Amino acid sequence: MLLAVAYSRAARRQLWNTCDAHPGCVVDRFGRAVLFRETEFSALQVLRLRARHGGHVAVKQTAPFNEFREVPERIRTAAEAYEGRASRSTPYRKFASGTEHPDPEGLRGVPL
Repeated sequence: MLLAVAYSRAARRQLWNTCDAHPGCVVDRFGRAVLFRETEFSALQVLRLRARHGGHVAVKQTAPFNEFREVPERIRTAAEAYEGRASRSTPYRKFASGTEHPDPEGLRGVPL
């Protein structure tokens, strides 16, 4: 997929107009950011935006995130357990302390 992010008001307006004019290109919209289908027509639209607005439009090529393929089960389990915790104000570090859930410091800097 192609991710386009508009940083100026004019670029955002043009991005939204492009989405409205070509909805078949759009996977999802996030305000100033839009995920486009990875097609030549989508690339044409995104590059038109960048040609018109220069550095006010950033474009990145992305890949869908498959949590079951890319994230270890222990991380998925910890995320689900943490979201189901009794007290919403408990920070993760305290929640994980003394459990089988991974320590947050041990996760920092570890690539997926």
